[in-house]
Amino acid sequence: MKYQSINNSLFLNNRKNFVSRLKPASIAIFHSNDEYPRSGDQSFIFKQNPDFFYLTGIDQEQSILLLFPDCPNSVYKEVLFLRQTNEHIAVWEGHKYTKEEAKQASGIESIFWLSEFDNILHSIINYAENIYINTKENDRYAHTVPYRHLRMLETLRSKYPLHNYERSSLIMRDLRPVK
Repeated sequence: MKYQSINNSLFLNNRKNFVSRLKPASIAIFHSNDEYPRSGDQSFIFKQNPDFFYLTGIDQEQSILLLFPDCPNSVYKEVLFLRQTNEHIAVWEGHKYTKEEAKQASGIESIFWLSEFDNILHSIINYAENIYINTKENDRYAHTVPYRHLRMLETLRSKYPLHNYERSSLIMRDLRPVK
């Protein structure tokens, strides 16, 4: 954890503001940024996706936030997925959030390991009509390498072609300037 503790009410409020702007029957999926290798055994310093941090307060790679305010199962209205850690990972990569630490930092009650994401998403996605993906949109930069959100969009469109796909960035663009 790189930061001093931030009161999770900030992130609870940010998520509340975001989901209030979603269309009915919508799921929003946010990924942490990719890790970029520097060499065969080293990565560049990880920099979190600012939209992901804005909504969760979590600064850790290989994490996913799923927001589905209209989900019939209340457990899956707000879900955070984290990479499962162990002592070996802690020694070689540093401390990773436990479920309890992530709950404290983000205010999200439903926290699962990343390995459970596909099964949980598949169990609830057919209750949704719209899927919001957080594409990185910047008029000063064109991406030449497909990043995590674009890869997820491609996968979802092939698995679930009848859903409507929306851009989270339009909502985030309005929300994030307010400090």
